[in-house]
Amino acid sequence: MCGIVGYIGKNEAEPILLDGLRRLEYRGYDSAGISVINGKKIETVKAVGKIAELEEKLSKKDVKGNIGIAHTRWATHGKPCEKNSHPHSDCKGDIFLVHNGIIENYQELKDDLKKLGHKFKSETDSEVVAHLIEDLMKKYDFKTAVAKTLKMLKGTYGFAIVSKSEPEKLIIARNGSPLLLGIGKDEYVVASDASAIIRHTKRVVYLEDGEMAVLEKDGYEISSMHEKIIKNREESEIDWSIEEAEKQGFDHFMIKEIFEQPQAVTDAVRGRINVSDGNAKLGGLRDVSKELREIERIIIVSCGTSYYAGLVGEYMIEEYAGIPVEVEYASEFRYRKPIIDSKTAVIAISQSGETADTLAAIREAKNKGALTLGIVNAVGSTIARETDAGVYNHAGPEIGVASTKAFTSQLSILVLFALFLGRQRNMSLVTGQRIAKELEKLPKLIEEVLKQNDDIKKIMKKYSKYRDFLYLGRKYNMPIAYEGALKIKEISYVHAEGYPSGEMKHGPIALIDENFPVVVLAPKDSVYEKTISGIEEVKARGGKILAIGTKGDKNIAKISDDVIYVPKTLEMLSPIVNVVPLQLLSYYAGTLKGIDVDKPRNLAKSVTVE
Repeated sequence: MCGIVGYIGKNEAEPILLDGLRRLEYRGYDSAGISVINGKKIETVKAVGKIAELEEKLSKKDVKGNIGIAHTRWATHGKPCEKNSHPHSDCKGDIFLVHNGIIENYQELKDDLKKLGHKFKSETDSEVVAHLIEDLMKKYDFKTAVAKTLKMLKGTYGFAIVSKSEPEKLIIARNGSPLLLGIGKDEYVVASDASAIIRHTKRVVYLEDGEMAVLEKDGYEISSMHEKIIKNREESEIDWSIEEAEKQGFDHFMIKEIFEQPQAVTDAVRGRINVSDGNAKLGGLRDVSKELREIERIIIVSCGTSYYAGLVGEYMIEEYAGIPVEVEYASEFRYRKPIIDSKTAVIAISQSGETADTLAAIREAKNKGALTLGIVNAVGSTIARETDAGVYNHAGPEIGVASTKAFTSQLSILVLFALFLGRQRNMSLVTGQRIAKELEKLPKLIEEVLKQNDDIKKIMKKYSKYRDFLYLGRKYNMPIAYEGALKIKEISYVHAEGYPSGEMKHGPIALIDENFPVVVLAPKDSVYEKTISGIEEVKARGGKILAIGTKGDKNIAKISDDVIYVPKTLEMLSPIVNVVPLQLLSYYAGTLKGIDVDKPRNLAKSVTVE
């Protein structure tokens, strides 16, 4: 949630900050703001709405200076309006800061500050921090006042802070919210996400929780919350290019990322399949290979689309590795009393590697002695660093808020997990070889589906008038029904429910009529006949059927109003192919209504608050 950008260096800050905000807009777009220091003057401009509104205001001003901070907001405390927009300042307008996260004890701190005479201008929790620093700067310098303020806060934060009293410094701090320091030539760029840094440098340092850094034009210093200096922090390198974060001629990032899926799946499995051995080579699991042989139970924790990937993974691992698997909403995991021991592995799935609930679940699992593993797209992210081992997606940046290519790459890696764990146990060589061969074919099968793009758009035009949808799937494709319903909800704001097709008659069938179309995943698999029975039940009640069927299945066309055909693959791999037409349907459901599908209302890409 929320995007933070900071700059200090030899160049004008305003265009760099604004470009960074554009690249982070998927993290929040309720409002935006910028503060730039010029000498001992700080110029601040804010606007409600998307970054374009802030650009319009800035075009009428001459904002100069080489140090600045900026923010794009996803509202938590206080409605979207200019007074609640960041940057926030203290009483005198001497200290300005931007914040990503939630300060849980802000009300208590605010009450104390009010008693000391502080006046507040916003409804946010963030403003409290500026006033705390102001109060402490009566006794201490800027750095010390910030350090002591951080010790008073409960909750999560990523901060970038500037002060008129020490105008050559930019202070950043992190606890639970991602923050990267990009190291350029005589300049530093700070951001919540690498996409705002990559244009300027690929060299980055990841701040750890409980750390702050003081940046000046000629260097930086990292210290812990206890003010202990941390030396020799290792630099990392961003492993993708600025071109990958551009639209490259597509109308939206979402459609670009849908069409990138053949490559994303290729990159997810490249160098990781050994067809002759019928096995997966997962270097990220090498150090825990022995522990994995002893694992008796797996828990997958994730949120949103990643949770549905986990549900597919449950089927794969149980069927082919023979290990019991549970899939938990990460947001609920630590509020139960999960039964975990040293024979349990907990797998976290997160595109960003920063999802607050998933990170909290991993920390709880580690505390209870579990082996923790990650399936993460963002190299160097917190989950990637804090898990015992894991596998990177290598899908490249995913900018569209609704996940597409990250999802199919997650599923591909879960296939590798099932193959790896299965071959450690009782999976035969022949079975392993068959899975490995079919997995290598998947990119071309996805390309076949994408060639139907225009036809799928035409089909969606027929269904765009409807406000309710039911998505049905069974076995491996039950989670894909959930994902399809989630996508169309996110992107076109219609009501949709994903349901196991066998459960439809236990309630949802009451909703079926001619105005409630049903999207049915009906591949030729082990539950095909059961799925056909479900379609007949819908047809008997006047419902419209849009089926996702296997190429060559003429029977499905006879009982459906519309069919999108997909190529046949192994049952365990079918979700990776079958989800693609559902993504395209959702994309066109949104764009046909004129919705900006890259930035659907009320959503943000990386959910870093609980």
